[in-house]
Amino acid sequence: MILRPFDPWKCQLCTCPPKMSLNPYTGCPHGCLYCYASSYIPHFQECRAKADLLRRLEREAKKINPNTLVAMSNSSDPYPAMEKELELSRGCLQILLEKNLPVQVITKSDLVIRDADLLSSMKSTVAISITTLSESISRKLEPGAPSPSRRLMAIRRLTECNIPVSARIDPIIPGINESEIEELVLAVCRAGAAHIVSSTYKARKDNLRRVCSAFPRAGDALKVMFQRGSRIYGSLYLSLDMRMGLMREVEKSALREGVTFSACREGIAPPDGINCDGTHLILCKNRA
Repeated sequence: MILRPFDPWKCQLCTCPPKMSLNPYTGCPHGCLYCYASSYIPHFQECRAKADLLRRLEREAKKINPNTLVAMSNSSDPYPAMEKELELSRGCLQILLEKNLPVQVITKSDLVIRDADLLSSMKSTVAISITTLSESISRKLEPGAPSPSRRLMAIRRLTECNIPVSARIDPIIPGINESEIEELVLAVCRAGAAHIVSSTYKARKDNLRRVCSAFPRAGDALKVMFQRGSRIYGSLYLSLDMRMGLMREVEKSALREGVTFSACREGIAPPDGINCDGTHLILCKNRA
């Protein structure tokens, strides 16, 4: 199956609305140290195109309810470098547009700007993940991903095309990027983001090892913090007080800038009328 129900390990802390996941690629070249998908997808940094993708999507898209939300992508970025040549994600958008299906694109890549013509013509929203404004931290933390400045530019360009954008300030990692919260919120809002979703770092054995290796001082402190936290659905969580404190800080900054806010997999229900993943912006777009 190309279209699968979104189900993050049946996690009761997830407050996402029902939607289908669509991953045109398996694996991701961004090499983000904190990536969780690398813990369950073999050879994750070796990005591979899904075989016979567009034909399979064409067949499956005919069978789903026309109001079904499709999220592209929840595991592997839909805009790796090979997308420039293969145009598989663009082909998926063309099919979803023809079927009049609402779409959420989740990416770290500014290549999404190329498809603004399609996204502006359909029921859509884009979520841009941005973890730090520091180019040096980003090169260590997300070595294969586009720079923070390119992601901010993508938010700006998409917004100019009347495509509603969320900013995913995710994950917040104590000792690495938590001091940037207010600055990050201000930057994405000035670029045009209408919603912010945030989450604290959820550690797994492999990604914690990578983070601690690249940031040894912060890593030593993180190990102690996670010892004081808890294990939930296979991941190590920071203590509840620390998680709630960080989320309140993001929320305070977001509300100050006049945008909506929600937390991801923290057990915090979003306000009425707000979808935690930012997909409520699709309805706002249709009303505009």
